[in-house]
Amino acid sequence: MIVPVTGVFAAVIGLLLLVLSAHVVRFRLKYKKGMGVTDDRDFEAAVRAQANLVEYAPTALIMLAIAELNGVASGWVYWIGMVLVVGRILHAWGMINSSGGTHWGRFFGIILTWLAILVTALLLFWNVWSVYG
Repeated sequence: MIVPVTGVFAAVIGLLLLVLSAHVVRFRLKYKKGMGVTDDRDFEAAVRAQANLVEYAPTALIMLAIAELNGVASGWVYWIGMVLVVGRILHAWGMINSSGGTHWGRFFGIILTWLAILVTALLLFWNVWSVYG
């Protein structure tokens, strides 16, 4: 069985990870720093934007794929995936543009990410309960 809807969102998140990774690599080459960061807040923000994506996206995508495999309506999977992708893009954009400081993109990005995870979790509980409850 395939998960075509989640697959598209995983591909988009993968591309975002490559963009954020390239941003980090530019700083690593600039400062000749193979590990860790310097005192440059932009460098630190780039590393944290990439790391935050790696911290949240896998769990959200796995949950989304399980929902799709379990038969949750593809419309739900699609809209949650869109919320997740928009949230991840906003968070990274806000993080990088504020050098890690307060930024509306960062705020709304994490809210959307948490919302996507929460709604997916609730749908998974509902789906399992409706089948086995």
